[in-house]
Amino acid sequence: MAGLASCSMLQNSEKKSSARKTTLPTDRESVHQARAEREYSSEELAAGAVKGDWAIEEVYGEHPRGLEAPFLKFVPREKRVYGNNGCNVINAAYTYNPSDSTLSFSYVASTMRLCDEEGLKEAEIARALESTARYTWDVRDTQYILHLFDAAGTEVMQLMHQNFDFLNGTWAVTAIGETPVDDPDVKIVIDVDEGRIHGNTGCNILNGSFEIDMERANSISFSALATTRRACENPERQTALLVALEDAVSARPIDKENVRFINAAGTTVLTLTRTKPN
Repeated sequence: MAGLASCSMLQNSEKKSSARKTTLPTDRESVHQARAEREYSSEELAAGAVKGDWAIEEVYGEHPRGLEAPFLKFVPREKRVYGNNGCNVINAAYTYNPSDSTLSFSYVASTMRLCDEEGLKEAEIARALESTARYTWDVRDTQYILHLFDAAGTEVMQLMHQNFDFLNGTWAVTAIGETPVDDPDVKIVIDVDEGRIHGNTGCNILNGSFEIDMERANSISFSALATTRRACENPERQTALLVALEDAVSARPIDKENVRFINAAGTTVLTLTRTKPN
């Protein structure tokens, strides 16, 4: 049986720092609990539950900018929300009632780090939270969008919940960058719950893992990619595929049957089309 060769030489130091941590059997309960807090079932969404991790997309109609990606994490069992306003750590108490769509924050506090980033919305984020009175939600391109309104009905904040279920399944690699791939053997299988990826480069078996950064919209990071060591007729394509996976920083659906991975420069590095498993 062919051995596995690590492809870590293609990874940069930033990718290595986000390597997936080993989960011991005794850690399983806390892992499942953490996952349950940040993920929605369709029943919870329909019931108007407010929970989990949300990226702050808009504040008073503008995209927030800061030193860090702003986000909120709702923890129902504590009745508290934690997060970052782009510069400082924030926390508050929150209460909500799905029956009348009311939502309010109290005791809003933040650390006092000095920030001079142009366009920073940390003051506006605090004001938006303190004025929130109601909420609604909708689904947009497989992502859940939470809308917060003040008592006058003005939208003060829009947040996006990470939902990567659209990545689950078997995918044919149809393009690497702008180069089409016309080979049905080049495919990958993605398991979101396990954070694992496996497949075939068209020559060798591929295995690896990935992480989803709940603080950044659509963020994904592949690591520990390895392949078997069979000599390939087209080694350049295999290398290009591995580089594309390691360059990817976000995943977005094109439609129900197609997705794309995007690098830090906003360029599509990989295009996938849903297919049937072998």
